[in-house]
Amino acid sequence: MTDLTAPPPGTGTRALFVHAHPDDEAITTGGSIAALVAAGVDVRVVTCTLGEEGEVLGEDFAGLVADRADQLGGYRIGELAVALRALGVDRPRFLGGAGRWRDSGMAGAASARHPRAFVGSGREAVEEMASLLDGWRPQLLVTYDPRGGYGHPDHIRVHEVVRAALDEAGHRPRRMAWTVTARSDVSRRHPAPPGHLRHAGESELPSVPDSRLTHRVPLDDATYAAKLEALTGHATQLELVPGTDADPWFLALTNGVLQPVSEVEWYIAHDLVDPDGPYVKCPPGTAHLLDGLVGESR
Repeated sequence: MTDLTAPPPGTGTRALFVHAHPDDEAITTGGSIAALVAAGVDVRVVTCTLGEEGEVLGEDFAGLVADRADQLGGYRIGELAVALRALGVDRPRFLGGAGRWRDSGMAGAASARHPRAFVGSGREAVEEMASLLDGWRPQLLVTYDPRGGYGHPDHIRVHEVVRAALDEAGHRPRRMAWTVTARSDVSRRHPAPPGHLRHAGESELPSVPDSRLTHRVPLDDATYAAKLEALTGHATQLELVPGTDADPWFLALTNGVLQPVSEVEWYIAHDLVDPDGPYVKCPPGTAHLLDGLVGESR
């Protein structure tokens, strides 16, 4: 794989990535986290649940799931720690502390009625997020779009909590970015997919038209390798399939659907031009996610 343009130097910049479950950070933003860390950015990753309701790959971990031993969340803390170390982040951090809110499960699941389900986190989650913004004071805030990427209730709730916290916190980041998948990426196909996995059907994987993308983080060989290592850390959730010299690697979750591990991660970003005004959507383009943020004071 050919090295791509290096990011701007990021010394003095703070970035906060907010995710719903362990593995989301690596799948959607792992390369960006590694690239920003390599550029000197101070990066923190906050996860809002332990992913207790997830499915698992293989029989070795089958007893951990919610309707058996219900130990998957604790196990996934360890997986998250391994993944973050691969990306250059010191340790996991959880909104409200580890275990404060529980994975709500997929849309319509009974687990959404659990008293600690994140979808019912209410005002407390917003207050925790606002306190985090005021204490950490990031210039860059990365999370999901209003649809939560692929529509998981916890992803949607993360977006809601972040947006509400931005209205209440004393500190407002200079840029808010939504992690999204480019339409051109989901159409890529593995040249020789393993027999137990399949390519996605039309519109099966969520994506946005390339014309809506505003910012990118291209991954060089080192940051791409770091992302792959982080993905490998989430062994209960996904498997990796090597590509060829001309193709990327692919991953598959427990649904067995292949999706490319792209060499570029894409965003729809909004900038705060007026400290007292609304966020303004950045125009479509190919700016680096750090462009315009480097060197801002605390």
